[in-house]
Order: sequence, then C-alpha cells, then structure tokens
Amino acid sequence: MSSTDLKAAGLKSAVRSRGGLPPVVFVLTAGTFLMQTTEFFIAGLLPELASDLRVSVPRAGLLITVFAVGMIIGSPAMVILTLRLQRRLTLVLSLLLFAVGHVLVAVSPSFEVIFAARFVTACATGAFWSVAVVVATRAAGPAAGSRALGVVMGGGSLATVVGVPLGAFAGQIAGWRAPFWALAILAAGAAVFIVRFVPHGEPTGATPSLSSEFAALRSGRLWLALASCALIMGGVLATYSYIAPLLTDRAGVPAAMLPWVLCCFGVGALLGNYTGGRLGDHRPYATTITAAVAATLFLLALCVFSEQALPVVILITLAGFAGFVVNPVAFALAVKFAGKAPTLASALTTASFNFGIAAGSWAAGLALSSAAGETGPPAVGAAIASLTIVSLGVLAASQRRASRASANPGEEPSGESRECVGSSL
Repeated sequence: MSSTDLKAAGLKSAVRSRGGLPPVVFVLTAGTFLMQTTEFFIAGLLPELASDLRVSVPRAGLLITVFAVGMIIGSPAMVILTLRLQRRLTLVLSLLLFAVGHVLVAVSPSFEVIFAARFVTACATGAFWSVAVVVATRAAGPAAGSRALGVVMGGGSLATVVGVPLGAFAGQIAGWRAPFWALAILAAGAAVFIVRFVPHGEPTGATPSLSSEFAALRSGRLWLALASCALIMGGVLATYSYIAPLLTDRAGVPAAMLPWVLCCFGVGALLGNYTGGRLGDHRPYATTITAAVAATLFLLALCVFSEQALPVVILITLAGFAGFVVNPVAFALAVKFAGKAPTLASALTTASFNFGIAAGSWAAGLALSSAAGETGPPAVGAAIASLTIVSLGVLAASQRRASRASANPGEEPSGESRECVGSSL
C-alpha cells in the first residue's frame, strides 16, 4: 500500500471516529475562530485604544476598516497566488504571518505601524479563510463537504459569542494590547496542529486552471448574491463597529458591561446563522428578504431608542440575528451560482462581506463625527441594509423567471437558469 493510500485509510478512520468529519475540520474551525475574533473584538476597546494612542475614536475605528480592506484583497489574491501551491504550506504561512502581525500591534506605540500591521494580518486572514474552506470540504469528502463548510464557518460565528466578548473583557482587565499577545500565541499553536493534521500532499486530479475559474464567474446572479453579502454585513456591522460610543455615551451603559452586550450580539448572530441555514434550505429568497427588512427596521429603531439602555441592547441583538440570517443563505447562493469556480467564489464571498464591512464602518465613522453623533452609525447601517432588499428582490424575480421558463416545455432554460430552479442551500 502506498503512502497516499495509508493517508487515505487514516483519514477515513478519523472520519468514522468523529461522526463523519476528520480532525482537520475542527483544527481549521479553531483557526477561523481566531480570525473572526481579531476582526471585531477591537470594537469593544475603541475608547481605551484611542486614548492610549492619542487619536480620535473615529480614527481608531479605521483599524476595523483596514482589516476589512485587507480581507478584500487577501481572499481572492491568495486564491490566485496559491492555486498551484500546497495548501498546508499556505495555511501555516498564513497563521505565522497572523501571529507576527499581532505581535507588532502588541508592542508598537505608533498608530501608523499598528494600522499597517492590521492590513497585513487581514491579508493573511483572507488567505486562511479561502484555503481552509477548500481543505475542509475535500477532507470531509463529497458526502460531508457541506457539513464541514458549516462547521468551519461556525468557528467565525462562535467567535462573535465567545471570542469577541472575551477579547474585549481581557482588554479591559489587562490592557487593550493583551488580547493581541494571546491571539499571536494561539495562532502559532494552531500552525503546529495544521502541520500535524493537514496532509502534506495534494489530492490527485486535474491541475487547477485560473482561466476556467474566471470563466465560471460570468453569472449575473452570482454578482447579485455577492452584493447582498456586502450590503447586509455592511449595514449591520457598520453599527456594530461603533456600538461602544452609542452604549456608553448615549445609552448610559457602563463600560464594564460592554463585553456582555457584545456577547448578546454574538448570540443573536449565531442563532441567525443557524436559522438562516435551516429556513433558507427551502425558501432562500423569502427568508433573506424578510430578514433584510427586519434588520433595517431594527437599526432604525436604534436611532429612536438610542438613549434607553435596555432597548438598545435588545435591538442590537435582534439586528445581529436578522443580519446573520441572510449570511449563510447568500454565501451558499453565491457558491451555487459560480458553477465551476467554487473556490474563487468562496474567496469573493469573503471579500464581499469585508467590502461591506470596510465601506460601512468608514461611512459610520464619518457619521459618528457629524452632527448625528452616536446615532449616525445605526442610521448609516439602516440605509445600507435597506439596499440588500433591492439586490435580493432582483434575485427573487430572476428565480421566478427561471422557474417559469423551466415549466414551459417549449422553452429550454439556459444552463444558469437550470442551476437556479429550486435553488437551496
């Protein structure tokens, strides 16, 4: 038996021992947990960070924006640059670069250096996310690929419940730099596990073709799905990025309670992700449009009840729930509409999420500095989220046309239409 056969046999044994998923899936899930934690826990520490670095809170918020920009660039760029490289090497290098970036943030007194380090760290994060999805689905095999994808993405959702609040809490107790040290150490440890559990060799088969990946991205529905991803995340997370000033300065929530509010948002997001996956499996468009409308209304209500602590906490939780109902459905639709380019589509979906976050947090920062003050970010978030209704509505109309075409025996639908008829997660 060859070494490749031995690896395959070992992998199958691991799959059976863990209810259908190999250990590498859970290692990659831990990696996505770290990546999502670092992107957003800083939202709960903006006042402390801004004070220490002697910058304004809106300028400190650019550290969230630049991370999103790095993800936008890193996800598709790394798919292109590493298409022919061993994926284990890409994952390990991404984690090590992630760790180095966090050490730089932890030791530097310069806002500019920290800004640059966040960008580099985000590029590494984008690379890890895109490759991790492919490695997890291939390791699990065709029968469990979707489940593996859900588990790996679940690491990011779990970060909003545990990692982000815990990071904010640790930052308040030990200083805002402490969580960066912790994440650097954990990322280096995760790299060791990647070496242990991800096979060295690549599966046999045709060499990936960059031209075929790009040729498969001609679907108009794909770009509508990507736009929906960007808009819903941009709307909800534009508000979330600046939730600390709204809570402490306007609603009167004590700073010590911020990690618990972030946890409430995370619980809402986690439940939304689960709900979207369940309901969107049968009615993707009705589910996502309803959730987008709800998210818009919740964000508008934040402006109205901004001076009342309990309603603000409830509304930010509900906004997280509604926004993340859209999340898995839009992701699955984007990958489906990409046809023969699921890898690049996955990277573009990650990039689109973060494009929305970058644009939304930038606009929210401007609104925070305007006469609107603390209510500016949720107002901007509501405006962005409302545009999701438009893109999803166009997708739903396209679906109805495809369904009518398939029902007409005298009219053969296009390949793209056939894929979309009865589309589900």
